[in-house]
Amino acid sequence: MNEEVVQNSNPQPVAEERTGDGQTGVTAVPVNGNTPPPVTEIPIDWDSKGKKEVIYSPEERTRLEETYVKSFQSISQRQVVPGKIISVSPKEVVVNIGYKSEGVISASEFKYNPDLKAGDISDVFIETLEDKDGQLVLSHKIARILKAWDRVTEAFQKNEIITGLIKCRTKGGLIVDVFGMEAFLPGSQIDVKPIKDYGMFVGKTMEFKVAKINNEHKNVVVSHKALIEAEMELQKKEIISKLEKGQVLEGTVKNITSYGVFMDLGGVDGLIHITDLSWGRISHPEEIVKLGQKVNVVILEFDEEKKRISLGLKQLLPHPWDTLEDTFISGAKLKGKVVVVADYGAFVELKPGVEGLIHVSEISWSQHLRSAQEFLKVGDFVDAVILNIDRAERKMTLSIKQLTTNPWDNVPSRYPAGSRHKGKIINIAPYGVFVELEPGVDGLIHISDLSWTKKIKHPSEFTKAGELIDVVILDINTENKRISLGHKQLEDNPWEVFETVFTIGSVHPGTITELHDKGAKVVLPYGVEGYASVKHLVKKDDSKSAVDDKLDFKVIEFSKEHKRIVLSHTRTFREPEPLEEKTDGQEKKKNPKKENKPENSGKEQGEGQETASNETGGNKNESEPSE
Repeated sequence: MNEEVVQNSNPQPVAEERTGDGQTGVTAVPVNGNTPPPVTEIPIDWDSKGKKEVIYSPEERTRLEETYVKSFQSISQRQVVPGKIISVSPKEVVVNIGYKSEGVISASEFKYNPDLKAGDISDVFIETLEDKDGQLVLSHKIARILKAWDRVTEAFQKNEIITGLIKCRTKGGLIVDVFGMEAFLPGSQIDVKPIKDYGMFVGKTMEFKVAKINNEHKNVVVSHKALIEAEMELQKKEIISKLEKGQVLEGTVKNITSYGVFMDLGGVDGLIHITDLSWGRISHPEEIVKLGQKVNVVILEFDEEKKRISLGLKQLLPHPWDTLEDTFISGAKLKGKVVVVADYGAFVELKPGVEGLIHVSEISWSQHLRSAQEFLKVGDFVDAVILNIDRAERKMTLSIKQLTTNPWDNVPSRYPAGSRHKGKIINIAPYGVFVELEPGVDGLIHISDLSWTKKIKHPSEFTKAGELIDVVILDINTENKRISLGHKQLEDNPWEVFETVFTIGSVHPGTITELHDKGAKVVLPYGVEGYASVKHLVKKDDSKSAVDDKLDFKVIEFSKEHKRIVLSHTRTFREPEPLEEKTDGQEKKKNPKKENKPENSGKEQGEGQETASNETGGNKNESEPSE
């Protein structure tokens, strides 16, 4: 409010006085107790105060209003806008974004920029236009992160190289400041070589490629290794473009595996397969080269698209077959090392790169050597003779057995029929046992020639491989190199005696050794075995017999030809009931003469023969003649 003061020659203190009509007058104030003379009140026209006689047309007023509105920025919450720095203090920064009020941001959000000053332009994020106190709330940190995310996304899409500052270590890698936001650099993506100490990179500014982004969680993974690999790829392309098949280069052994050696050829890697290291056979590349060793290699093949280079070391040396001595001829005796063993034979290395095959048939004179693995193993040193050699095809056949005399040359004189010998069981088959009489000479004991008395279902019940056994020569076939042997023939045929001992109707003690659904096997005196059907095993008290029961048995059938004895325990205490026939509705007894027939006759005898035959089978193979 403007005040008007009335001056006179004797100034007096004045005081404002509000009149009833809202106007203000001036009233004299007593001084030193004296009342001043009255002052005349002067009215004031407030409507005319401070105004000029300016009149705007409607068009001008509209234009001015539009100009005024345009002077303000069109802004809204949660967007990034540029702001002008008004002032900078240690604690806060005042920013003008062209709004009706200015915003205040903590100085800590600008600590990355120590040179910030008034007048600078910086991006800010509008958190809210008016808080509860009516203040504009801004954030420079959020604006930097949003801008950084856009730039990182663009760099990822365009596969651009970006620069970042490594801030600190973290679990598994490093934290990198990229465009004002934090990104993760895994330890495996720092370099192509393993890095043990991540701390040595803290504080360094490095170049990266964005390897992965997560839009949902706003996570960024960067890689420095990708830049190195890309540079190496360029180097590889340049080197490979200059390579030629057959070119000899010097390389350094970079890595050794069980299947080959990786060589560093000066920026590009190549592989020497284990088979291309030496003309001879080796079990591991370390036998030829060592890690870090420099060697000359020859380029065998290379694939420019797949960046694969195949190298050779042995190709720098002449092939051993091309320099093979004249002493390698048929009939020559040599010593070598077994390097490979298979069922069909064994390969023997006579010198590095020169091998010969010993077929399984040339290992031993034995007719039953089925696999070379039964006789030889890798690493064995053997003497052999060259049977055949082809230098053009680089093939050689060898023999071990030809170094010894063929044992079959005089077998008939050394093993005449009827002579007795001791041999070693080398193989067991379902139909018999093979016995070695001497190396290269063996014979067969048929299953039926193992025992006179035992019913043998399989030779393994009687003997086992590796045991020594006494045999007698039954027959010799020199043309087919076969010898028939016998074991039971070492003793006389006991069935000649059994025929007089186990007569039909005679009773003998026996022990049940096996029990089946149809009957049981019974061991009688002298170790001979008999058979009793189920109905002939019923005891006197009508109970059933069991294994290991010792009972008396009556012989109801005896066959020397088939070596079969049929027994009955029931017949020892109960005679068979006479068979009855029905004629014209009346029951009549059979002819008494038929009842007095031998006990092994009639239906029971037939049943006994059939059952015993089924149980005992026969000891010979169906293809073998019976005794």
